[in-house]
Order: sequence, then C-alpha cells, then structure tokens
Amino acid sequence: MSEGAGIRDGDLPDDLTATEAGMWQAYRNGTEYDLSSGDTVVDDPHGGHPWGPGRTVRARIVCWLLLDGPPALAGRVAALKLTGVRISGTLDLAGGAVEPYVELRGCRFDREVLLPEARFRTVRLVDCSVPRLEAARLHTEGDLHLPRCRFHNGIRLSDAHIGTDLLLSQAVVYRDRSGRSIAADGMTVGQDLQAEMLESHGELSLRSATVGVSLSLRGARLINPYSRLALNAPRLTVERTLYLTPAGVGGGVQLSGRTPARGTRIQRFECRGGVRLDDGRFGDAVDMERARFTFTDDQELSLRRVQVPELRFLGERPERGKVVLSGARVVNLVDRASAWPGPGNLHMGGFAYENLVPQGPFPLAERLDWVAAATAEYSPEPYERLAAVLRNGGEDEDAREVLLAKQRRRRETLPPAAKLWGIVQDVTVAYGYRPGRAAVWMAVLWAAGSVAFAYAGKPAVGESAGDPPWNPTLFALDLLLPVIDLGHVAYWQLHGGWQWLAAALVLLGWILATTVAAGATRLLRRG
Repeated sequence: MSEGAGIRDGDLPDDLTATEAGMWQAYRNGTEYDLSSGDTVVDDPHGGHPWGPGRTVRARIVCWLLLDGPPALAGRVAALKLTGVRISGTLDLAGGAVEPYVELRGCRFDREVLLPEARFRTVRLVDCSVPRLEAARLHTEGDLHLPRCRFHNGIRLSDAHIGTDLLLSQAVVYRDRSGRSIAADGMTVGQDLQAEMLESHGELSLRSATVGVSLSLRGARLINPYSRLALNAPRLTVERTLYLTPAGVGGGVQLSGRTPARGTRIQRFECRGGVRLDDGRFGDAVDMERARFTFTDDQELSLRRVQVPELRFLGERPERGKVVLSGARVVNLVDRASAWPGPGNLHMGGFAYENLVPQGPFPLAERLDWVAAATAEYSPEPYERLAAVLRNGGEDEDAREVLLAKQRRRRETLPPAAKLWGIVQDVTVAYGYRPGRAAVWMAVLWAAGSVAFAYAGKPAVGESAGDPPWNPTLFALDLLLPVIDLGHVAYWQLHGGWQWLAAALVLLGWILATTVAAGATRLLRRG
C-alpha cells in the first residue's frame, strides 16, 4: 500500500518492517513503544553498542505518523512514545504542523533532526543521542524538553517560541561549525528556561532572548576555549531571576529548581570563557552565588547597562580577565569582599546602586580599595556614589571618610603647587571633613603663642592713657584671628625674633581660616 492510501481506516502500509509496524500500532493506541533490552550498557543511547534492525525505524515513517498518521483506536488518544529506538535517516519535519504528543526516551538518531518553522503541542526528547537539532522558528504550545540529551553538532533555536517551559537540564551540547553550542538568538520562552547542570562546549548564544519567568543555569558548565565568549546574551530579558548558582546533587541525582540546602553536595556554576550580559533586563535578581569564572586576560564578565533590582555578586574572584559594570543600574548590591577582582580588572564607570548589602565582613577600608580598583585613573563618580549610598543609609561618618579619600586620590593628579595646598588642607582640617581639627590647631597655636609672648616681656609702645594693659594671651589670640580685631596688636610693638613669631602666627591664622572656608564650601556642595 502506498503512503497516504487507506491509512484513514487504520490499515498498515505494506512496506513497514515488523519494528515499524509495532510502532504504528502503539501510536494508534497512544502507548509507549519500548525496545530497550534491560541491559544498561546495551541500552545506553550514547554508548557504542550497535542497535540492529530489531530496534530501528526509519525517520520517514516517524514523519509519516506525525504529519499524516492513522486515526487513534476507539477511546484512545494517538501519541508517539518511543523508548530505546534507533531512528535511521534524517527526521525532517520542517514547516510541518504536528498535532500528536511526542515523547522519545533513550533513543538514538543517526542523522540530524530538522524542525525549522514546525509547530508542535509538546515535544519531549529525554536522554537521546542527536547529531544536531535544527529548530529555528520552532513553535510549541507547551513544553520543549531536552534533558540529558547529547547533541554532537549543536542546537539551533533562533527565533523559536516555546509556549511554556524549555528544559535543557543535564544536556551535553557540542559546538557546530560556527562555534556555537546553542544558538537561541531571539528565542521566547513563555515560562522557565531550566538548563541546570548543562554542559556546553562552545558559545551559548541567547542574544535578545526573552524568558517569561526564570532562567536557571544552576550547576551548569559553559566551556569555550575556541573563542572569547562562553555565554553571549546581550539584551537578554528575564522576567524574574537569572541563576548562575550551584546545583544540589544528592546520591548522584540532581536536586533541581531550588537552592541547595546546607550540607548538600553541590556542583557550582562554572564558566570557562567570557560572559556578555550587556543591556539585559532582569525583573528580580541576577544571582552569582559561588559562581566560578575562568578567563584569559582579554575575556570579561560584562554587565554593561544591565538593569536589575538585585545583583548578588557572591562568586569566586576571577584570577584573570575583567569585570565590567559600566552603566549598570542596581537597587541592591549584595556582595562580599573576596568576590571582586583587583586593580585594573574592575570597571564601574556610571555604575549606579542604591543599597549595599555585604555578605560577611566588608570594612570601609576594603570598600575604598574596591572603588580604587575600579578607577585606574582618578574619577570622582565612584566615590560620590559610594558616599551617597552610605549617607542615605545613615552612615554619615563613613560617607565623610569616602569623600576624604576622594580628595586624596584627586590630589595625586594635581601639579606640585596645588598638591602642596592639598596636603595643607588635609593635615589641618582633612579637606573640611574633620572641622574639629581646626579648633585643635588653633588651641595649640594660641597656647604656644601665649607662653612665648609671656617670656618676651612687656614690649615697647607709645604709651598713652587709653592703652590696654599688656596681656600675652589676648595678644596671641589677636594675631591668630584674621579680620577680627581685639584691640591689642595695634598698641604693642615687638622687636627682633618676636616679630617673626608674630608674623608666623598671622600667616598660620589665615591658612587655618582659608582651609576651614574651603572645607565648609565643599561640605555645602556635598563633596
């Protein structure tokens, strides 16, 4: 019987093998067609044990069933459920509309699977060996499940639309000829994208992709020694949280979908290659708890212009490469001191955050080192941002210390004369951020002048009836206070070295007054 003839009545085509005939009947009955032997070594779809004709069906027959299959038996729902089956030839469903439910477990494909522009309800390939999945512009109403599958020449899901969940957990994907393991640019996932303990060899590309709930890469290993990026996801939108965190592993079984409990054996998220999340939008958080990044000198973790309510920067410090937060906007920055790279490898120009939530000790001195590490050349912005956040959190004293550190860093860039004036301001009143120093200096100079002039004896004057009595204490104070006249300096005339002492007190008084005024002006401008 030729294809298409008589199948509406449920007749078997004449050219089916016995194995294919069994699959045909199982399809009409909606039951699982299981050809596994029970031997785990033999049944391993990724192993080298051959599967002969007794476990082989032609891809052409599978396509026939899915696109134009026979009616279901009475009271049954037709579905293709295969276990332990080898599919020979190319499974080509490009542009087709597939109504039946599709689930293949532990199956082996000889050649690539072609699903571009195809439409499905739900597709589940579990623990299958697939040379390549080509599914650009694929559309599913429900889930697309690919857990524990191995793809030897990559996956293409560009501009695909997944109605609910995309599951890639524990899949192993090798790169294609373009160097990409998974090309999913412009893909839309209606709910969760779970790729926990995914193993990607090549570039995982999610440019302009959209995920309706969360994107989980818990315990994933992204490895790309071939080019700069292991994760390339600029303009990625995730409505809730991006997880680059550990996955719990208990008894060899992955504990998915949650943060591992204390004491649980874990597998960290690990990335060997650059990460690009520029211009990303995340509704809840980007979580990097215990993430491990391994970069070369020219690779980086790029979060340029990212917008997220909470950034949990809690991974290991990268030994090489850069972390770039330029232009990013964060409400809560949750971090620890040991997570940040050293000087020259951190860039934070235009990085805006509203609250700091350190995990573990993060003293102010280390926070200032963090800012200094991000400014190889002096820039006031990171200091002012940190001071504003501390001030808004009620830590006014720490905020003043940050602004003082800013002035000291600025002083390093000034010419010698301005640098000397800066040192004077720092020593006297700490650039106005420690105004009490001025009072201390004034008291010390006043006391020293009073004692010195007491030993000078009464100086010579042109005596008159209205002259005030000689008072070395008031005389010293009159010299120190600029502008204000206490009526003593004009009446008493010093000689010799005492004149030089008086001139020094006048000069020091003006210096103190000028530095206090400069500091007050700076404070009024809020640093």
